[in-house]
Amino acid sequence: MECREAVVSYLSWGLVVGGGAYLLRQMQNCAEYGRYAPTQARCCPARLGWFLQEVPALFVPLLLLLLPAETGTGRRLLVGTFMLHYFHRSIIYAFLTRGRPIPLNIIVFAVIFCSLNGFLQGHFLLHCARFEDTWLTRARLAAGGMFEFVSGANFFGEIVEWCGYAVAVWSLPAFAFAFFTICSIGPRACMHHRNYQQRFKDYPRSRKAIIPFIL
Repeated sequence: MECREAVVSYLSWGLVVGGGAYLLRQMQNCAEYGRYAPTQARCCPARLGWFLQEVPALFVPLLLLLLPAETGTGRRLLVGTFMLHYFHRSIIYAFLTRGRPIPLNIIVFAVIFCSLNGFLQGHFLLHCARFEDTWLTRARLAAGGMFEFVSGANFFGEIVEWCGYAVAVWSLPAFAFAFFTICSIGPRACMHHRNYQQRFKDYPRSRKAIIPFIL
């Protein structure tokens, strides 16, 4: 299948505009599902509803992946990560959830969204995106977000997460887990930081190892 650049562009901008419109709508009226669903709404059981509304984002890219096409490893890998998320959402989470019934109109809108987005992401990655042959092997520096401040932004995020958990639970076991996490991945972040400094001569001097502006 050839890359449909116009379709990709229209769908992408459609999502951007639609997202902004949805944001404005939700600032006035919360989306009517979950605890905010009208009592008189026609609903579907939560497990079936979650499956039906999320599974198009899994099946549409899978269908595109199975169609004959010249796709490289990088493309398939990235499509796989997208599909993995929706496999969890539509299969695992849907099976485990004990949530409230979902209004049918919400399911219909979600099916349309997931179908279009599944096609957009899958088609772009498989037929439009271009990656160099060395994409999987060449050394690259993480950038953006907290990576502009610390080398181990992922480690920093996990430490903050479990320290917050310890504060919320306020117990010795929670503190012990948070402390162990810090002791486990804190030094690893520092080692990564030193490794980056050795491998990349232009590595930003202002970037810290794990705690912004401090360490």
